[in-house]
Amino acid sequence: MRNTPTPPASLPVVALTLGDAAGIGPELVARLLAQPGITDGANVVLVGDAWLWQQGQLTAQQTVATQSVTSLAEVRGRSDTRLPAFLATHTIQSAQVQRGQAQAACGAAVLQVLNLCMDGAKRGEVDAICFAPLNKQAMKLGGLKHEDELHHFAEYLGVTGYFCEFNTLGDLWTSRVSSHIPLKDAAAMLSRQRIVDAARLIYASLQASGNTSPKVAVAAFNPHGGDGGVCGREEIDIIAPAVAELRAAGVPVDGPFPADTIFLKARDGLYQAIVTMYHDQGQIAIKLMGFSKGVTVQGGLPVPITTPAHGTAYDIAGKGMADVNATLNAFKIAQRMGAARLKPAA
Repeated sequence: MRNTPTPPASLPVVALTLGDAAGIGPELVARLLAQPGITDGANVVLVGDAWLWQQGQLTAQQTVATQSVTSLAEVRGRSDTRLPAFLATHTIQSAQVQRGQAQAACGAAVLQVLNLCMDGAKRGEVDAICFAPLNKQAMKLGGLKHEDELHHFAEYLGVTGYFCEFNTLGDLWTSRVSSHIPLKDAAAMLSRQRIVDAARLIYASLQASGNTSPKVAVAAFNPHGGDGGVCGREEIDIIAPAVAELRAAGVPVDGPFPADTIFLKARDGLYQAIVTMYHDQGQIAIKLMGFSKGVTVQGGLPVPITTPAHGTAYDIAGKGMADVNATLNAFKIAQRMGAARLKPAA
């Protein structure tokens, strides 16, 4: 009896969006999709307005062939996945856009496109989403009711468990216990459970992205790790007990470490993830280590969502100067995590 060859695994469907129309997103997407072999590991569908996509190609001086589709449901069954699919939307007109400025129309258009992609994820038509940079001010002007896009995603997708942003730079990922809140409120957000949840989530997410055995470090909250309690007791009362709980459960976690030294250990490869206590504690270090390469991963959602960690760069929008590296890295993470969702459970 002749053996029948095993068919190749399905490619993950990765939805890609153009971001804020007044920023560098359209240019970045054109540069991304012009990369050789970019569709080798994913069935890519670009979702956005046709005029904006054309403008992005003109700015990047790249011409990218696409295959038109009329719905996300068509994408997985396409005959030619070598070409990115293009699902044209009608969310904003060119006359509404003043390049380089935060505007309500741009924010509303971003929300509409992202919601469309998440609807596709809910129906099982999309395995991962990668969005070009957006602007929170524009989104709030355009109708965003939450402090940031992550909280919008979580509500829209019906998330009830713990979720948080990850920032990544190559093999190093960071999460944070609190995010887009005033610094004066950060101490009140610390809790043993939130630290445990943040560490568990980043550990599992790294595994889903292809790192089978990551090691996790937990940062202290106070200068010098509290100096044994004379410069704050959060390390003693909250953070160390959370680390002990995680270790007892078998999660490879160490800490708390003073925040001004832990990134040196991670840089040298001793840890692949750091749980930070508030936004700038991790963001400053990651962006100094590689601003043009960093990626934000929306952690704890039922569908992987990624984006370059930098913003809309209004000051260089339309000038053909945008660096595609962070967008390329964001796309690759979305591709890997989307592929992991297609694998049967062991």
